[in-house]
Amino acid sequence: MSTGELMGRVDWRATRASLARRTLPRRSDYAGLRRYWRADAVAGLTVAIVALPLALGFGVTSGLGATAGLVTAVVAGAVAAVFGGSHLQVSGPTGAMTVVLIPIVARHGPESVAAVAIMAGVLVIVGGLVGLGRLVAYIPWPVVEGFTFGIGVVIALQQVPLALDTPKAAGENAGLVALRTLGTVAWADALPALLVVALVVATMTLLPRVNRAVPASLVAVVVATVLVELTSTDVDRIGVLPSSLPAPSVPLVSLETTSALFSAAFAVAMLAALESLLSARVADGMADDVPRTQPNRELVGQGLANVAAGMFGGMPATGAIARTAVNVRAGARTRTAALLHAVVLAAIVYLAAPWVGRIPLSALAGVLLVTAARMVDLPTARAICRSGTSGAVVFLTTLGVTVVFDLVLAVEVGVAVTAVLALRAVARASGLHREPLPEPGTEAVGTDAERALLHEHIALYRIDGALFFADARRFLDELARVADVRVVVLRLSAIRVLDTSGANALAEVVADLQRRGIVVLLKGLRPEHRRVVESVGVLAELQHHRHLFTDLDEAVEHARDHVRRSRGAPLPEGRDATTSA
Repeated sequence: MSTGELMGRVDWRATRASLARRTLPRRSDYAGLRRYWRADAVAGLTVAIVALPLALGFGVTSGLGATAGLVTAVVAGAVAAVFGGSHLQVSGPTGAMTVVLIPIVARHGPESVAAVAIMAGVLVIVGGLVGLGRLVAYIPWPVVEGFTFGIGVVIALQQVPLALDTPKAAGENAGLVALRTLGTVAWADALPALLVVALVVATMTLLPRVNRAVPASLVAVVVATVLVELTSTDVDRIGVLPSSLPAPSVPLVSLETTSALFSAAFAVAMLAALESLLSARVADGMADDVPRTQPNRELVGQGLANVAAGMFGGMPATGAIARTAVNVRAGARTRTAALLHAVVLAAIVYLAAPWVGRIPLSALAGVLLVTAARMVDLPTARAICRSGTSGAVVFLTTLGVTVVFDLVLAVEVGVAVTAVLALRAVARASGLHREPLPEPGTEAVGTDAERALLHEHIALYRIDGALFFADARRFLDELARVADVRVVVLRLSAIRVLDTSGANALAEVVADLQRRGIVVLLKGLRPEHRRVVESVGVLAELQHHRHLFTDLDEAVEHARDHVRRSRGAPLPEGRDATTSA
């Protein structure tokens, strides 16, 4: 075996070992379990109680049924707890994912969702393996808040058919579907369901004021279900639930179907990665004494959770911000709490399926309406809008696109608008400034010296900030108006950002001025900018290689020498004008 082959094998083994350390479960994941197992047990049970109505509600809202939501909470919740990169994250079906799934179900049917979950899971795993987990740090705060606000609005609109016990109207956009449903509702028949919704909303709103430790959502659902049973009220129920988890299987789809579903799977993968990492970041901010999330491992864990959920007939899952926050507040310290939450939900599937099936759908609608209202954070929205025009534009744009189109597009548009506004701000902070000439032998710059030396026809300019594609044309236009001078000195030391477009604009300026007979001297080129300047040909446009300076006094003295030697000659004008070096 050659040395190259041996080194290649060693490198590959080292890469595999490093990858395994970064993405696979390890014993240290459960460090402190002996000390905190009681707290983890309480947290896991608490989160399961909170998660049950949400899992059922999101399953029903997505069009897949309560069973899909419950299976996802069990399977994805357990897999993500074991393989994910967060010690506190709780995963399962979420409102944001429901928003994305409704159009997919409408276009491709409920049977397509399992395949979409598996495909999306594979994409998320690949993202974790190639290190995309840290990109969430580049998503601006107004985008995140606009995205969250919009999700709350869409979830609330999705509950209109369930809250009225009325068949959902045709369509994909939640707002249009809600309006069409309102136009067809029989209000007399919908009154019992509305009363159930009002009871649930009132219970969830008032009970925390009496005792915050009581799981208000579960109490509200239980109270509503018992009253409906005792009064024999005619409202729609969840229906029959299976008494066990389904057997895992891989959905068989044709290549043509796979191609048709790829865009949907990509959107689901984007959302799964984004929401999971944002949720994990929230958990990190709430707990100081727990190891920080490993973002790439979290993506791998969420990807595996989605693959598993799809194989068991569930729906795509993500990290759930609300359940994760409950987990932290309940005292969780290791991933055992999230795992226990999945175990408790699985026990409910086996032991309490008949009772769960009697829950009114309107009760779940009430739970999700309260959940949506808590996502609509008006104080934060006001703070962003008052912070400045840029923040308000980004927030409102992201919110609008979320409600009108979809979540993934909203994040993309929000980030793009942020980038454009940031570039505009950088461009505005940059500028071209004409400076007075320093007196001979000093660094001081004064207006008296400038007036005394005007007859020398030397112009000294300082370029500040960034010279890049967003501002290159303005720079070019300003210098193109220079006239009645023989020498232009450009100070480049204050340029912080210089890209290829900016360097090309600088080359065009140098060439244009020298075609008009104006000598250009460059001063203070930063070392990190030299490569792009040389590559684009800025230095080649100079009349002489000595026209690049590091000291301002030397550059100005060279300019004065040139003016003295050319004194008496007419000022250069036109394309045929010449000047000496």
